[in-house]
Amino acid sequence: MFIDRARIYIKAGDGGDGAVSFRREKYTPAGGPDGGDGGKGGDIVFVANENMRTLMDFQYKKHFKARRGGNGSGSNCTGRSGEDLILNVPVGTLIKDEAAGNILADLTRPGQSFVAARGGRGGKGNQHFATPSRQAPKFAKKGEPGEERWIIIELKLLADVGLVGYPNAGKSTLLSRVSSAKPKIADYPFTTITPVLGVVTVDAGNSFVIADIPGLIEGAHQGVGLGHDFLKHVERTKLLIHVVDVAAVEGRNPLEDFDVINNELRSYNAALAEKPQVVAANKIDLPGSEKYLELFMGTIKSRGYEVFPISAATGKGVRELMLHTAEALQKLPEGKPFEAMEEVVYDIKKEQPSFTIRIENGVFIVEGERVRRILGSVNLNDHESLRYFQLAIKKAGILDALKDMGIKEGDTVKMYDFEFDYIE
Repeated sequence: MFIDRARIYIKAGDGGDGAVSFRREKYTPAGGPDGGDGGKGGDIVFVANENMRTLMDFQYKKHFKARRGGNGSGSNCTGRSGEDLILNVPVGTLIKDEAAGNILADLTRPGQSFVAARGGRGGKGNQHFATPSRQAPKFAKKGEPGEERWIIIELKLLADVGLVGYPNAGKSTLLSRVSSAKPKIADYPFTTITPVLGVVTVDAGNSFVIADIPGLIEGAHQGVGLGHDFLKHVERTKLLIHVVDVAAVEGRNPLEDFDVINNELRSYNAALAEKPQVVAANKIDLPGSEKYLELFMGTIKSRGYEVFPISAATGKGVRELMLHTAEALQKLPEGKPFEAMEEVVYDIKKEQPSFTIRIENGVFIVEGERVRRILGSVNLNDHESLRYFQLAIKKAGILDALKDMGIKEGDTVKMYDFEFDYIE
C-alpha cells in the first residue's frame, strides 16, 4: 500500500533526576554532598532511508516516545543518557509541525537526519547547590521534560522527470516502454492510483528517474479526482513530460486537454506551470490521430514547446523523446526543491511563554514550564531549599510580574499543588 501522509505524536525522553546524597565513608562520617546529575533524555530523530518507498510504518502506530535519562546517584555518578529513537522515512519526506504549520525539515538526501524533538536535560545533583552558607543541601533538580508535539510527515517523490496528462493518455505505457517499471496498464481512466518510479538509461553513465504521476482532470487543484493526493509529487521534478492523446480516444480535444492540465498545475502551485515541459503527442499509431496531430503540433510549437509525436504502444518516436529529455536535464540547474527554500524551523521552546499568571477568586495562579522546573528542583519541607525557591522565582521574574498585577501582602499564590501567602 502506498502511504504518502501520516500524522503522528512524538515525545522525547525526559531528563533523569539529580540525586540527593552525602559522602558516608569510614573515615568521613559527615562528608559533603555528592549527588550525581541525571542523564539526558533520548531525542526523536528522523533519518532518510533510500530503501523505503512509503510511510506505511506510520499508518497504524501513531505515538512514538524516546527513553528517559537515568537518575543520578551518590558518589557523583551521573545517570545514563536515554537512547535516541530513530524513525526511518523515505527520501523526499517533509516534516511539519501540526500546530504551527511550518516545515521543520525536508529530507532529500539518503542518510540525512533531523532531530524533531530533543530530550530533556538531566537535573543537577545536590553537589551543585552547596555554598559556604549551605554546606548540606537536601534538594536536587528534577530532569527537564523532553519536547513533544504532533507532526505531519508527508512524502513527495524525488524524480527528475514527471509524466503528467489526462487519465488514459498513455503515461503508464510510456513508463513501461522506457524503463523496467511495471505499472498497471488498462484501457480505462485512473489505472494508475499511486505514483510509480522508473529509471531511464539513455546510454552508459547517462540515466534519470521518471515518475508516472496519476492522471489529472479538471478541478484537480481543488481535490477533484485524485487531485491534491498526487499533484504534490510533481513539485520536486525538474522537468515535465506532458503526455497528450492526439487520437482523441476519449472524445476530447487534445489542445483543450493540454490547456486544462496546465491550468490545474498553475492553480495548485504557480511554480509548477513554470517548470520546463516537453510535449509527447501520443497514440499516433491509432486511426484518426492525423486529424488532430498537425494542428496540435503547430499550435503547441508556436507557444515555444518542443513536441514529439510518439506511440508509447509501438515505441515509435520514444527514443528521440528520451534523448531530448536527457539532454534538457543536463542543462537544468540542480537547485533544491522550491518548497524547502521556504523552510522555517519551529522551536517549540522559544514559542511558549515561560510562565503565566491569572487571578481566580482572589488567588494568583502561576503556571508554566518554568514554574514546573523550579518546583521540581526544591524540597519544600527543607528550610534551605525554600530559600533557594525564593531566589529562583525572583530570578525568573515571577515576583516582579506578581507586583505588576497588583499583589498585596497576605494574598494567596498558587503554583500547581503548592500554595503560600505572599510576604514582602
